[in-house]
Amino acid sequence: MGQVAALLAVDRTTLTAALKPLARRGLVKVAVNPADRRGRQLMLTPEGRRLLATARPIWQREHEMIVRLVLPPGPENLRSVLRALS
Repeated sequence: MGQVAALLAVDRTTLTAALKPLARRGLVKVAVNPADRRGRQLMLTPEGRRLLATARPIWQREHEMIVRLVLPPGPENLRSVLRALS
């Protein structure tokens, strides 16, 4: 969970809250990490993988449009500033 939270630049509490509706819809499973029972593992279900496959091209198209709109110094600078703010 910690790695996913860091990747998304959110805290674990926010990630946990965001995962609950996805789990209720059967898109993701949260399981106890067998290597460290204090931790959790996240797994996409087959339905979650299908939805991700449908959503990814849409996300890529929108992301490319946003990157084109970001003025210099460019998208890497924007990501850096957003990470610092989070």
